[in-house]
Amino acid sequence: MTVATTAVLLPMPLPTCFDYRLEGEHAAAPPPLGSYVVVPFGPRRVIGVVWERGSARPVAEARLKPIQAVLGQPPLPAALRRLVEAVARATVTPMGAVLRLVLSTPAAFEAEPARSVLVPTGAGIKLSAKQQQVLAAFAAGGPQPAAALARAAGVSAGVVKTLVEKGVLRSETVAQGLPDPPRYQPPDPARLTPAQARATAELLAALDDGSGGEVLLEGQPGAGKTEIYLEAIAATLARGRSALVLLPEIALGAQWLDRFTSRFGAEPLLWHSGLTALQRRRAWKLAAAGRAPVVVGARSALFLPMPELGLVVIDEEHDTSFKQEDGVIYDARDVARRRAALQDARLVTCSATPSLETQGLARTHITVEGSFAATSKPVMALVDLRRDKPLRGSFLAPALRQALASALEQGEQAMLFLNRRGYAPLTLCRACGFRFRCPNCSAWLVAHRFGQRLTCHHCGYGQHQPGHCPDCGAVDSLAVSGPGVERVQEEVRALFPEARTALMTSDTVTSAARASSLVDAMLQRRIDILIGTQLIAKGHHFPDLTLVGVVDADIGLAGGDPRAAERSFAMLYQLAGRAGRESRPGRVLIQTYLPDHPVMEALAKGDRAAFMAAEQEERALSGMPPYGRLAALILAGPDANQVKQAARNLVRSAPDHPNWHILGPAPAPLALLRGRWRERILVKSPPDPDLPDKIAEWLKPLRLPGALRLQVDIDPQSFF
Repeated sequence: MTVATTAVLLPMPLPTCFDYRLEGEHAAAPPPLGSYVVVPFGPRRVIGVVWERGSARPVAEARLKPIQAVLGQPPLPAALRRLVEAVARATVTPMGAVLRLVLSTPAAFEAEPARSVLVPTGAGIKLSAKQQQVLAAFAAGGPQPAAALARAAGVSAGVVKTLVEKGVLRSETVAQGLPDPPRYQPPDPARLTPAQARATAELLAALDDGSGGEVLLEGQPGAGKTEIYLEAIAATLARGRSALVLLPEIALGAQWLDRFTSRFGAEPLLWHSGLTALQRRRAWKLAAAGRAPVVVGARSALFLPMPELGLVVIDEEHDTSFKQEDGVIYDARDVARRRAALQDARLVTCSATPSLETQGLARTHITVEGSFAATSKPVMALVDLRRDKPLRGSFLAPALRQALASALEQGEQAMLFLNRRGYAPLTLCRACGFRFRCPNCSAWLVAHRFGQRLTCHHCGYGQHQPGHCPDCGAVDSLAVSGPGVERVQEEVRALFPEARTALMTSDTVTSAARASSLVDAMLQRRIDILIGTQLIAKGHHFPDLTLVGVVDADIGLAGGDPRAAERSFAMLYQLAGRAGRESRPGRVLIQTYLPDHPVMEALAKGDRAAFMAAEQEERALSGMPPYGRLAALILAGPDANQVKQAARNLVRSAPDHPNWHILGPAPAPLALLRGRWRERILVKSPPDPDLPDKIAEWLKPLRLPGALRLQVDIDPQSFF
């Protein structure tokens, strides 16, 4: 007699499914494809998904283990199963590792805890006015916990407690179910300017024409792109489909949520790393049950099992944080394109500075003309640090100092940008030249004045700053070199002691609540000068901010990144868009030692189109993305010589594909990272959709020593 089996994919870094035996009720009624099941795997019990394909090789019936339970969650839709397979293939990653992104919240499969609620007993006694309010609140809202009933009635907890003691209310334990989806209010065309209304009509027409494809929504900062795609969300909801909005940072969420709530009258479902375990469990369940009409989140929200997805929006599409650099290395923009196609959903990418790749892939381009509120574009000027030199020991040129003083005198707010955290990037000994280096990485330790610590921003290593040189023993000989945002804040405080300053970096903005608090402080004029890293360039709207100063615009131009110029331009252009967004004119001062660089010249002229045309031509001539493809293979291990030898052997085994150029192996720019030595191999090819398959075929026979790890990054975005 043949044993009934089914294939199960497990959320582990394994390339294939495993066959399991069906017994009893499971054999009589096999679980449908996509069902979540509990199966034994070694000594553990693991939640997996019933899949279409069996194991790679047959297993003797006697060795087959049985499925232990079928869980009650709605099955994983076929479109998401195909997405797991597509992402695994495109990233040269085991399917099980990708499935782990979908099953990121194992607690979501646990039953909701029961809760205690109060219900009337029907006892007939005389009630006070406040006690009658409690019963009225019950009639309106049904059984509720004591605290919730008191809030709904507008009375103290003591009033509810008295009703329980008198026997008017009694406690019952009930199973806690999922809440109903929120009700969003219909459109209000009066909210839109004429330019926004025209762009909205174009967007809705492009989404409704049935031809699919990506729509790019472009416009200068402050043009109202968010308001426009919110109308596309409303149209999607009207069709009974759900919408997913991806934002690059949780710091962008505070003002975005205010806009969304103002437009729809209720909040969306949130998904990001700052959620508590309880919030993540509830959010995953709501998404899987189809009770989350709108989800807004970080890139990982792409793997939520939303069954009726009809629209995906990627806001600030150009942002580098959409690329996942650890574990499964994927680009959220590519995953969004695949998911939209698999679920017959529409994709809208949105940016004031869309990347060259997205411009080439978009089927429809819609440009939002003008700015929402500003009377004119901010005036942009370069500060040539070779001529307008800062005073010794300072980092703000006289022109920027004067502009800050003028803004403060007129009661306006200012923003200073430096994409470097901490106090200083390097600490050294003046006596012997010793430099503080991370013991785990080939990187200098960054000085943080607050806490008096030296920290590695790559692995997290830290130590207290000593009072003497650990090499030569000299006392009071340590000096810092270069500025970080903390050092800029120190200089600003010395120049303008009455000004209220604040820092906005990943060190200070560690949660969505902290980001919201900082944004509120700016809006309420409790901050005069905001100093920060790239977080301050992301979508914020501060009506009284008129001056933006870039302390060092040259940082992003160095290195071997083929997108360095485009990214620097995009960041500085976005940053400039924070100034003068209301009635007061804005001004942007950019400090640079390279005023003749194409990025700086384009910024000074405000000519983004000319810059992008030149960048496009240069990339085409060099065969760099999007006119070619790259793949990075990085070998890492604790022994530098072993890593080098393995990298050489890997290059020797490379297939002879036409037009392939293999660069390396060579030490990675960050040759030592978290205690592991790294060698990098870069494959350059013409545009080839089969590049991941060819890389996978090359690596298939590879057998590495146990201590070595190979990381494959298809279409890399970073080159450290």
